[in-house]
Amino acid sequence: MMQVAGKAGAVLRIDLRAIQDNYRLLQELLGTVQCGAAVKADAYGLGVVPVAQALLAASCRHFFVAHLQEAIVLRPHLPKDATIYVMHGSPVGYEEEFLENQCIPVLNSLEQIKSWQQLVAKAQRALPAILQFDTGMARMGLSVIESEALFATPQLLDGINVQYMMSHLVSAEDQANPFNQKQLTTFNTLRARMPACKASLSNSSGIFLGKDFHFDLARPGAALYGVAPVAGQANPMRAVAYLQGRIIQTREIPAGTGVGYGSTWRSSQTTRIATVGVGYADGWMRSLSNRGIAHIAGQAVPMVGNVSMDTITLDVTGIAAEHLQPGALVELISADNTVDQVAARANTIGYEILTSLGGRYERTYSN
Repeated sequence: MMQVAGKAGAVLRIDLRAIQDNYRLLQELLGTVQCGAAVKADAYGLGVVPVAQALLAASCRHFFVAHLQEAIVLRPHLPKDATIYVMHGSPVGYEEEFLENQCIPVLNSLEQIKSWQQLVAKAQRALPAILQFDTGMARMGLSVIESEALFATPQLLDGINVQYMMSHLVSAEDQANPFNQKQLTTFNTLRARMPACKASLSNSSGIFLGKDFHFDLARPGAALYGVAPVAGQANPMRAVAYLQGRIIQTREIPAGTGVGYGSTWRSSQTTRIATVGVGYADGWMRSLSNRGIAHIAGQAVPMVGNVSMDTITLDVTGIAAEHLQPGALVELISADNTVDQVAARANTIGYEILTSLGGRYERTYSN
């Protein structure tokens, strides 16, 4: 939804230069290993076209999406030397659209492999793909049984140019978790069965596990967009998303007055309440009710009452009236209240905060 400046309830600013800086930091950590970028879910809610083009300008050439439709949307905005990989593979019956839109599937099952090989026979030429193995996620990728069946019948890959074998880490953000090493061992065992094939294992957090996890291509996502990659450590990534809500009106209420649906918060004294035009329809989660904070003129103010569909309410007692005029902006995601801090108060993760940001914001992009 396109918004006109000043007419939306909130402003979402995306710092494209910060995304580029984050990409360059990750590439520096990887050294000669290729750094790709996960731009699925509309680049984690931030806008896939401007984000992908910013990453392209920072020398990224490997882009990962989840669905074929995402690849079709992105393809016209990238040059031919930029590769788009579809991590869910091909929907049944849509294999030919991969050729039409110049994108590459990640094959996750024997069924997907067989369907891709049928397209190879029809196209009468070798076709590229990535082969994914499940090393512990139990979500997608070839299972142990399927892997053994594939290795026992290598002709299943005839005509398929396997560009990378890959897997996905389960707990990479927790560096002390022994499952990281277990997955690495499993992945190396699989690699030994396909020694000539390039490999990809690391997501954002996996890059910070060290060189043993890097292989030939990394696939960072959340870290590019400012989410902390390592639990319990200072975030080395630059902030990317900044959200400001517009004040609709303010009012003074006496002690004992309930605020919002269900009156889940009541004033203990005379209180000034500001209503701001952001709600759960905009991805501002209901779990932030009576828990979230905002910043006005550098001062933290508590969110009081339940988050409703289109509005939140703030206790702005003590804030100067000059900062509370209708249309004035309050900081909801900022350097003082990062995506990860908002997520902690909402009892979720930064990924969900970003990908939930809705389409009603006035979106601006800066360098």
